[in-house]
Amino acid sequence: MSEENNINNEGGLLIVSEDACKSVIDRASAFSAVEDVFAAMSQGDAYNFPVIREAIGYADALYGFKSGFDRAGKALGLKSGGYWPGNAAKGLTNHQSTIFLFDPDNGKLRALVGGNYLTAVRTAAASAVSIAHLARKDSTVLGMVGAGHQSTFQLRAALEQRDFKKVVAWNKNKDRLKNLQAVAEELGVPFEAVEREQLCAEADVIITITSAFEPLLMKEWIKPGTHIACMGTDTKGKQEVDADLMAVATVFTDEVAQSISLGETQHAIAAGTIKEDAIITIGDVINGKHAGRTSADEITLFDGTGVGLQDLAIASVAAKLALEKGKAQQISL
Repeated sequence: MSEENNINNEGGLLIVSEDACKSVIDRASAFSAVEDVFAAMSQGDAYNFPVIREAIGYADALYGFKSGFDRAGKALGLKSGGYWPGNAAKGLTNHQSTIFLFDPDNGKLRALVGGNYLTAVRTAAASAVSIAHLARKDSTVLGMVGAGHQSTFQLRAALEQRDFKKVVAWNKNKDRLKNLQAVAEELGVPFEAVEREQLCAEADVIITITSAFEPLLMKEWIKPGTHIACMGTDTKGKQEVDADLMAVATVFTDEVAQSISLGETQHAIAAGTIKEDAIITIGDVINGKHAGRTSADEITLFDGTGVGLQDLAIASVAAKLALEKGKAQQISL
């Protein structure tokens, strides 16, 4: 994130609504913000603080805080929120969050930014960054595992990274696959609902975006050359893929410490199928410190745990653009 994203809000605290975020942030700006902050993390210019994420013992909710500081971009803050599984029945998004941005020069709160839409687009941008840097250039079939709220964001962002000719998808509740089918048809890409084993046999790129606590994809199903973006595991106990898969894949992540503590690699580390020093940050690939994919047959896996710096990066851009375009409210505390 660059210096130009600093927020000049001398008129008071900025309030940037969900609607304002949707009007100023598109997939291209989300991709750039996330790619830039991954690069900054790799260079040591930005770092995340320890994550707090807990089951609150009410409404089956998970709640927590992700925070960090980007020294180069002067972004300091946190995202507060979590996952309420019963919200869909109430007409609400299951993920609920708000991003707080502070002035690193004096500690004053400078912006409150709606986090629901931004969380969805920054999560999709992270998997898209991984596809851009790690998937085979000749990938033609995209596999989607999961059809919840964030899946359509994932699909739209992924389809822009390669010339995909087909989308294959699986979800436990098959009725929800119609949401993915509608996006694919809108974009003119053939769509097919399949079982998981067939999905793995066909797909060159697979995105998992679920809330699973057990492996949905098995090692023996994955064909050589596949790129997998695991985007759903962000809490201790969650799991989307077989831990043995890590032993045959080259594993990348947004942040190693978070990956091994609450990401997909937590299970592989515990099982001894992978060691911490084998995990590579995607920022190292972006910065040219690591080659990324080295062969057409290599299986690559991106463990996208979702770091606080992603939220701060995209929220800083949203706040700046909303202020410039007159879409932010300003108040005095």
